[in-house]
Amino acid sequence: MQLGHGHIAQIWRIAHAIVTHRVTRITALLAAVGLSLWNVDRVPHTAVLPAIAGLVPFAIGKYVLCPLRWHALSTSGQSRRWHLRAYAESEILGLISPWHAGADLWRIHRLERIGLRRTPAVSEVALDRFVGAVGLIVAVAVCGVTMPPAVLAVALGAAAVVLLVALIVHRRRPGLAGRWPWPSPKVFTVGVLLSIGYQLTILGLLIGAIHAVGDSVSALQLVAVFGASQLAGVLPGVHGASPREGALVAGLASIGVSWTAAFGAVALTALLYWIPALLLGGSCMFLRWRGWFSEPRPGTS
Repeated sequence: MQLGHGHIAQIWRIAHAIVTHRVTRITALLAAVGLSLWNVDRVPHTAVLPAIAGLVPFAIGKYVLCPLRWHALSTSGQSRRWHLRAYAESEILGLISPWHAGADLWRIHRLERIGLRRTPAVSEVALDRFVGAVGLIVAVAVCGVTMPPAVLAVALGAAAVVLLVALIVHRRRPGLAGRWPWPSPKVFTVGVLLSIGYQLTILGLLIGAIHAVGDSVSALQLVAVFGASQLAGVLPGVHGASPREGALVAGLASIGVSWTAAFGAVALTALLYWIPALLLGGSCMFLRWRGWFSEPRPGTS
């Protein structure tokens, strides 16, 4: 048994060294950006102005609304500026990791650095993820009038499963539920509304990308396709080549967008994600590394 634990610890140390190595992170970053550039290069026509017009609201949604949701749910006691910086830093790691998991791990790491223990740090990030998922399901359900019945049934079924699991855990394991940082109804509602606002900014980015590749589509049909593709995002995948991007390409083609334009719009959207991530997240990481930001001491939270 001791030998087994030793082997597991050694494997963990090796995996941690590989993942945290600078060469590994730079290689993953260049590969992800290169994949997006290669996809966009296959589109014969791309206009810059519509893409930028869609990128601005998305950057606000991603790097303002999402950190504010996290701050509203957080029990760390840190300021909004701290959450804005930590969230921006996490997005770079999220874009180069499957299922965006690197972003969550970085946020947990930042919470641990200010003195939170691992269990409450993980619970806080998981709660933020959960509220974001609820906002997505609500947004899909609100747009249900424009969606196929099968897609709407999947959305409502997912919401029912989440609610059922929460009720079972609360009833059978009340002590476990008490250790989670459950928010008040007001805070939970604010978090869901911020999540819906963020989903709308993604839709605006997609509209700008479609116009940028020289095509257009009905807004109502696009909402239906967008909702269905977001549900596919629960499956793991790498940014730019995930099931969500594949579902979005197929959905756009099904409502009249040419396959070339659909592929190009989705690839352009994946590429545009990198602009605010590198500008905001990269700048925050560099400035914190240079000592421009004073970090709270452990134990102050």
